[in-house]
Amino acid sequence: MGAADIVPGVSGGTMAFITGIYDRLLGAIRAFDLALLGLVLKGRIKDAWQHVDGAFLLTLLAGIATSILSLARLIAWLLETHPVPLWAFFFGLILASALVLLRQVGAWNPARIACLLAGTGFALAVALSPALGLESAGLPAVFGAGFIAICAMILPGISGSFILVLLGMYAVVLNALKSFDLEFIAVFAAGAACGLLCFSRLLHWLLRHQRPGTLALLTGFLFGSLAVVWPWKEALDWVEGAGGEMRPVQQVPILPGRFLQLTGEDPQLWLCIALALAGGLAVWLIDTRWNRA
Repeated sequence: MGAADIVPGVSGGTMAFITGIYDRLLGAIRAFDLALLGLVLKGRIKDAWQHVDGAFLLTLLAGIATSILSLARLIAWLLETHPVPLWAFFFGLILASALVLLRQVGAWNPARIACLLAGTGFALAVALSPALGLESAGLPAVFGAGFIAICAMILPGISGSFILVLLGMYAVVLNALKSFDLEFIAVFAAGAACGLLCFSRLLHWLLRHQRPGTLALLTGFLFGSLAVVWPWKEALDWVEGAGGEMRPVQQVPILPGRFLQLTGEDPQLWLCIALALAGGLAVWLIDTRWNRA
């Protein structure tokens, strides 16, 4: 999850879904409730720790932190110097994940097909949308950006950082963190906390009571997000990043030949195919060796 969150456009929720810990993660987040507060106030710290599945959350957070600290420079370097092969690997990873998850939906009916198509359409709409430009909309927009971004972050196939880019808030958030703008950070964190607690409860309820349809919807998100991780893209719109650099915000998938014409760069077709297959193989290994244990 940490490695995925480093890459703009790839969701840590996708990795949680692939590795089979998604339900447990939602359950642990959902456990931050009034019952937890009551246990803490009574001094029953051990019971509170078990209530939120503390060992699981601590291990997960340690893994995310370790991944970010150890892989951040490598992935940042790959994004800068070899973006096309890196995107190809993630494309294979997510495509194989979506195909694996299709099996978990069970028997298909019109309602579940509609959920799959709705998820795919929504993720495609997000992936191909232009920036909204909310950077000067004030603190209510900051709260809303935190709320929406964290919801996207726990959804498979939709990246929270990518949502911030679409809202025009990515550079604003990074600058606020760099300058330690306490008011901005507090409002954004409050929005994120509210979004996490509310949305995790909704997803947890849906997976418990409407699991096949919800799985179909989430699988649709994965299929739609393939437009974001397609290796060869043409940028239609740009925004200024935190360091003054221009970042593509609206991109459309193109064929390797068109990519060569536009950029003059080698599309590295065979390397991309090999890395996409490697990503698919990684998902197959995870699914066969761990998820069915």
